[in-house]
Amino acid sequence: MSLSLEQELKGNAYPGRGIVIGRSADGSKAVTAYFIMGRSQNSRNRVFVEDGEGIRTQAFDPSKLEDPSLIIYAPVRVLGNRTIVTNGDQTDTIYDGMDKELTFEQSLRSREFEPDGPNYTPRISGVMHIEGGAFDYSMSILKSNNGNPECCNRYTFSYDRPVAGEGHFIHTYMHDGNPLPSFEGEPKLVEIPDDIDAFTNLVWTSLNEDNKVSLFVRFIDIATGKYETRIVNKNK
Repeated sequence: MSLSLEQELKGNAYPGRGIVIGRSADGSKAVTAYFIMGRSQNSRNRVFVEDGEGIRTQAFDPSKLEDPSLIIYAPVRVLGNRTIVTNGDQTDTIYDGMDKELTFEQSLRSREFEPDGPNYTPRISGVMHIEGGAFDYSMSILKSNNGNPECCNRYTFSYDRPVAGEGHFIHTYMHDGNPLPSFEGEPKLVEIPDDIDAFTNLVWTSLNEDNKVSLFVRFIDIATGKYETRIVNKNK
C-alpha cells in the first residue's frame, strides 16, 4: 500500500532533508522532489538557485553564513541522460564517478555519513536514468551504525521499471530529537500525481512551517527528455 506523502510530511515536524523519485500517474513523466529543512540559523539561511541544468544552495544573507561545509552544495546535477539528486556534496562524487564509468553504488564507496556528531546525518542520494523512452532510478543511504560512527551502513535501492503513479521517499531523520535519529528501513512507497504545480504545492504546504527552507521539483518527459522545474524558497 502506498502512503500519502502529505500525511507523511504533516506527521513529522523534522524529517530533515528528503528526496522523492517516481513516475507520474499518467506514466509520461519521471518525477523528483528534494527539500531541505533547518533548525539552526545557519541551516535556515539558505535558498535554492538554478545552476546550469541543476541547482545549488546559497546563503540568503551572506553576512550570517557561519560554517558553509555541510550546507552549501549542488543538490542536483545532470550528466547526460542521468539526473543526480542528493543532500550534500556527494552529488559531485556521483557525477565524477559516473563520468568515469563507475556505477552509482561504486561512486558512493568513497563517502560515508556526514561528520556532524552526535547526529551523523545520513547521506541520501538518488539517480534517475532516462534512455530510449525507458526510465529507472536508484536511491541510496549511507548512515552510521545506529549512531555509532565506527561503522558506515550502506544501502542501495533500485527500481528498474517504475509503475505509473508510484514513487519512493527517503529522508535523513526519523523525526525530531537530540541527537536526531537516522532514517530506518526502505524508502517509503508514495503516490505521485500528474501535475507539477499540484505536487509542488502538496509537498511545500505539508512541510513544517517553522523548519522548511527550500524545495526543488522536476518533471522530466520520458519520451523527449524535456523537463519542467519548480523552486520554492521560504527566504525571499
